[in-house]
Amino acid sequence: MVITAIVTAVAVLVVILLFNSLVRKKNQAITAFSTIDVLLKKRFDLIPNLIKAVQRYMQHEAGVLTDITAMRAKAVSGEMSDAETADLDRKATQVIGRIMVAAENYPDLKASQNFADLQASLNEVEEQISAARRAYNASVRDYNNALEMFPSNIVAALMHYRKRVFFEIAEQERANVDVGSLFAS
Repeated sequence: MVITAIVTAVAVLVVILLFNSLVRKKNQAITAFSTIDVLLKKRFDLIPNLIKAVQRYMQHEAGVLTDITAMRAKAVSGEMSDAETADLDRKATQVIGRIMVAAENYPDLKASQNFADLQASLNEVEEQISAARRAYNASVRDYNNALEMFPSNIVAALMHYRKRVFFEIAEQERANVDVGSLFAS
């Protein structure tokens, strides 16, 4: 009788510890994602100023400016899933890169102190986003591992916990850079 009570108490204690561990890991991932979300909104708040600085120089790149404006509206709506936010982040990174490349064609724009300040602010936010992505992915890795490892996988299944998605780079960004095309004239 005493042995049964001890075994039951130990089993309950293990389940409680696993439950608390899973909740902590889930909340870490949510908090890390929230940090990314805040930084992405900060990035999108910089974009209207960047667009204003670039707009008069880039009349023929109006499509790029329209795309980034639409992305900003979607980002600040607060109605996206984690996967949609990650996808929008990838798209925004590509579009911002296109704006910066296009800006290279306008020496007056590159010389503008306003544009230089905006570019520096954007670079700082991009570094913060990169660091936040790394922290989020580490939290997601720990959380997803807990969902798959025994015995926490049993408790996770009972709690209906699901794997979270990583922030990953787009497939085309994984390809090797063709250095020869950079020097072709």
